[in-house]
Amino acid sequence: MAASEFPSLLLNLTLGFLLGTAVAYLAYQASSLSRSGAVAAALVGMVVFGLGGLPGALLLLTFFISSSALSRLFGRRKSGLEEKFAKGSRRDGGQVLANGGAAAAFMLLHGVFPSAVWPWIGFAASLAAVNADTWATELGVLNRTPPRLVNTWKPVAPGTSGAVSWAGTLAALAGSALIALLAVFLTPAGWVEGVSPLALAGVLTAAGLAGSFFDSFLGATVQAIYFCPACAKETERHPLHTCGTPTGLRRGWPRLNNDWVNVLCGLVGAAVALVIISTF
Repeated sequence: MAASEFPSLLLNLTLGFLLGTAVAYLAYQASSLSRSGAVAAALVGMVVFGLGGLPGALLLLTFFISSSALSRLFGRRKSGLEEKFAKGSRRDGGQVLANGGAAAAFMLLHGVFPSAVWPWIGFAASLAAVNADTWATELGVLNRTPPRLVNTWKPVAPGTSGAVSWAGTLAALAGSALIALLAVFLTPAGWVEGVSPLALAGVLTAAGLAGSFFDSFLGATVQAIYFCPACAKETERHPLHTCGTPTGLRRGWPRLNNDWVNVLCGLVGAAVALVIISTF
C-alpha cells in the first residue's frame, strides 16, 4: 500500500466505524445484540464497511438482518430448545466475532491486496457458510421428524449439536444461495477471470453448504458437549445449565465451544471456495 493511500484508508475506516456503530446501536436497541455484541459488531462493521464499501456492507447486512429476523420469527418454536444451546438469541461479542470474524479477516486482506480477487471470494464464501449454518439452526426446528446425527445417522432430539434434517439442509442451501447470488451480483463483470457468474454462484453456494456441514460434523464429534445431571440432558451450556445445575463434560474437546466451531465453519467455507476457484 502506498503512503499516499493511507489518508484515504483512514477516512474509509472512520466512516466504516461510524456506520458500523450506528447499525450496532440499532441492533442493541432491538435486543438483537448484547453490549459486547454491539461493540464487536461496530468493529466488524468498521472493517467491512470501511474496506468493502457498498458491496461488502450489503453482504454483511444481508447476513445479519436475515439471521436476526429468523431468530425473531421462529423464536417461539425454539423456546423449548434454549437449554441445549450455549447462548440465547441475543448475540454477544463472542458470537458476533465467531460469525463475522473470518469475513472481516478476508476484508482486511482485501484492503492489503485491493487488486486481488481471492480475498473477496473468501469474504463472500465465509459469509455464505455462516449464513447457511444460521438458517439451518433457525429453520431446522420446522422439521416434522427428529433430526439425525450427521456422523452416525442416529435419530436425536431437536436442537442436538451435530444433528441435521431435511428442513435444516434446505434452509442451509437457501441461506448460502442468498449470499452467493448477491455476491455475484455485486462482483464486477469479468473480475473473476475464466469463471462465469453462474459458475461463481454455484461455487459460493456449494462452499457455504460445505462449511455448514463441517460445522455439523464438528458438533457431532469434537465440539464440547456437557451434561446436566438434574435434567438428565445434553447441553452446550457450561458451567451452569438453564436450571442452575453445574454441567460436566460429556464428550468433545473442552476448548472447542460453539463459537470456535462457527469460526471454523466460515474458514472452511472460504477455503472450499478458493480451492474450487483455483481449478478453473
